[in-house]
Amino acid sequence: MKTDTAGSPIHARGRSTRALDGVRLLQREDDEYPTLLRPVAVAPASLHVRGTIRPEDALAVAVVGARRATAYGIEMAEQLAADLARRGVTVVSGLARGIDSAAHRGALRAGGRTLAVLGSGIDVIYPPENRRLAAEVAESGAVLTEFPPGTPPFPQHFPQRNRIIAGLALGVVVVEAADRSGSLSTAGWAADLGREVMAVPGRATSPVSRGTHQLIREGAALILGWEDVVAQLPEHWRRCVGDVAVAPAPAEDGLVVGNADARAVLSAVGEEPVSIEDVIERSGVASGRAASLLLTLELEGRVKQLAGKRFVRPGRA
Repeated sequence: MKTDTAGSPIHARGRSTRALDGVRLLQREDDEYPTLLRPVAVAPASLHVRGTIRPEDALAVAVVGARRATAYGIEMAEQLAADLARRGVTVVSGLARGIDSAAHRGALRAGGRTLAVLGSGIDVIYPPENRRLAAEVAESGAVLTEFPPGTPPFPQHFPQRNRIIAGLALGVVVVEAADRSGSLSTAGWAADLGREVMAVPGRATSPVSRGTHQLIREGAALILGWEDVVAQLPEHWRRCVGDVAVAPAPAEDGLVVGNADARAVLSAVGEEPVSIEDVIERSGVASGRAASLLLTLELEGRVKQLAGKRFVRPGRA
């Protein structure tokens, strides 16, 4: 791809122009326009982008939530985003205070990619204290918006931008949300677009967990860790999730020392194909935990999934 003197890509079709220094205007027909967003009927005709959007950003998950988040919510969002980013999943969020900022920070901490969608012009960072974070996001992904430069962060813009967050991702994880949280709007868009809707449970008495608990009651997948998120993705995308790019912990028989549940699940899979129900019965591990561990073991190449959700050791019948 050709570049201008500032290093910004110049598309052969001539439809991408520089509106500000380092900012490009992507039309829906441009090659760099986000792959998952392009076919969405309500996708914007153009996007102002600072940073780069890559084809691999199609393997993306949105992590959103309350602005007035608890310490628990911040920790969960940052860890979840870091774990996903470390495995090659692009983390999408809205650069808002609270959960959104934690999600971007987690992805950056892990050295991964992240996309931030604004409810204002590309040159109007809101909240203003996130200007540095926005710059870091642009260096490790992109900041983008459909609104023209100079557009203030009007309240009505944020529900509108939520459709872009949902459209950029294979699924949306909500980490803390009050009854009328804007994050529930993003989850609603995800459901309308046929994307996965997921939620992290919180304290039963916490006001900022009422929205996530309601999502779970309505059928959203319950998320406790990155394995649960990956388990909800379509099979093609699950296989694109990479191994963690850090040195492994000391191992024993190929499994992390101290992970008794993982060893129990692996020992329940042998030469003959077994169902997940068989694995649960033999291992004594709870169903949700067993399913997550089976996915992890499959990604690590220690078990193989056959038709009918049956499992066997690799290289065996």
